[in-house]
Amino acid sequence: MEQAIIDEYLRQASVFPAAIKGLSAAELNAHPIPHTWSIRQIVLHVMDSDLIASDRMKRVIAEDNPTLIGFDESAFASNLFYDHLDAAMAAEVFAKNRLLTAAILNRLPATAFLRAGTHNQRGRVTLEELLKLYVQHFDHHMKFLKHKRQLLGKPL
Repeated sequence: MEQAIIDEYLRQASVFPAAIKGLSAAELNAHPIPHTWSIRQIVLHVMDSDLIASDRMKRVIAEDNPTLIGFDESAFASNLFYDHLDAAMAAEVFAKNRLLTAAILNRLPATAFLRAGTHNQRGRVTLEELLKLYVQHFDHHMKFLKHKRQLLGKPL
């Protein structure tokens, strides 16, 4: 496992809280691109996804071939009150979770990243693949968040 990917995973912890700083409640809830998630919804989605990712990674580290369960991101956004939850708190939860998970990842031997679980939708997935997936997931959603900030006249 390359240390660079763990370092990037850790670096992303500090990005999210800063990415929403200075936005009003109306701006967090705005839909500058119709039929897409608001910035608040993006933040809550990324936080929830990252908590699930940490659970998956911990299971792969601690258990032999654990079952990893998928989730319906649209159902989470619709049914878990994303429009009403505190985006700043979610960004901080994301950051703290990344710090704690990175502390675990940094203590593992390289061979641990070859450990795997079985995802109920994707099949076999290694710890290394999970880590890379969630680094990419964060970057994917940050592009949308930055674009929405630009459209609101609040570029990063």
